[in-house]
Amino acid sequence: MSCKPLVVVTFAAMLSFAGVVHAQDGGPYKVLKIQMIGGDGGFDYVTADPDGRNLYVARSGPAGHIGVFNLDTLAPVGDISGVSAHGGAVDTTTGHGFATSKPVTMFDAKTFAILKKIDVQGNPDGYLNDAYNHRFYILSHSAPNITVLDDKDGTILGTIDIGGAPEQAATDGHGKIYVDIEDKSAIAVIDANAMKMVGKYDVSSKGGGCAGLALDAKNNILFAACRENKNMIILSATDGHIITDLPIGNGSDGATFNPATMEAFSSQGDGTLTVVKENSPTDFSVEQTVATPARAKVLTLDTKTNQIFTITAEFGPVPAPPAQPAGATAAAVGPPPGMRGPRAPMIPNSFQILVIGK
Repeated sequence: MSCKPLVVVTFAAMLSFAGVVHAQDGGPYKVLKIQMIGGDGGFDYVTADPDGRNLYVARSGPAGHIGVFNLDTLAPVGDISGVSAHGGAVDTTTGHGFATSKPVTMFDAKTFAILKKIDVQGNPDGYLNDAYNHRFYILSHSAPNITVLDDKDGTILGTIDIGGAPEQAATDGHGKIYVDIEDKSAIAVIDANAMKMVGKYDVSSKGGGCAGLALDAKNNILFAACRENKNMIILSATDGHIITDLPIGNGSDGATFNPATMEAFSSQGDGTLTVVKENSPTDFSVEQTVATPARAKVLTLDTKTNQIFTITAEFGPVPAPPAQPAGATAAAVGPPPGMRGPRAPMIPNSFQILVIGK
């Protein structure tokens, strides 16, 4: 492929970056860097490994692979080819990583060599690696909702039914895991030792479609970033009572909490990242809305630098729907119920990593 399209895309990104910086002059957080990566394939999650100083970026589709980048410089340091996945994470203690491909891919966290493929049911999507018991949790919208793997050897330990579509999970590091159930306006409480759901917190009074979940483990506070009312619902992880809710942008697809700064972050597809400050366990406020390039809707935290990493790309116009025969009804023109309409195509070689910090 010639380099000319890449030059054009890079220039467009630089112009966009200049506008973003200008829009953020009044707040402590800003986009510090946009690293053009390029390459083919869709994308979903991005995961930082603060201990190993690597960033894992999964690409999906026929050209699927997992790119590994230095967390400090964003220079490429490895690649796991032939793996179409939503995302992946590593366990520092066992030195093993897992990617939510189907079958699930287990790899070496130092050499990035594939160690084995693990056949699982459902449709691997989201994930959580819990250092508490060195287990990798695979989240699937279809049953089984959660599949549990042993980080040591990739053994399937069991499955967990939470009665709905999980989006993001958070661990308290002491045997409790929390999972937002996107289609049920609820948060599941899981006993990690028993591998079963032991409670469910209803948040429907404040909204639904929660796709991001973060936890202040010290104070037992959950932050659920929800799409329905474009809000962050803040509740007790102890008993589920809702403390408050705050406005965020449109289309959240991820949240994280930084205990070093007592801030929760929600990234949205509308070109915003919301920073919520925990002033106390009962007092919360929106500290800043950071402008980002559009569709940077997932995020990960580097706990050693306190920087946020997210990913996005440039997109062309949404394709026009096919011509319909005369007399077709409105229902016939649109996508079938429960299905998405045409998506805007990603511009080749426009994929990029963003670094956000103070």
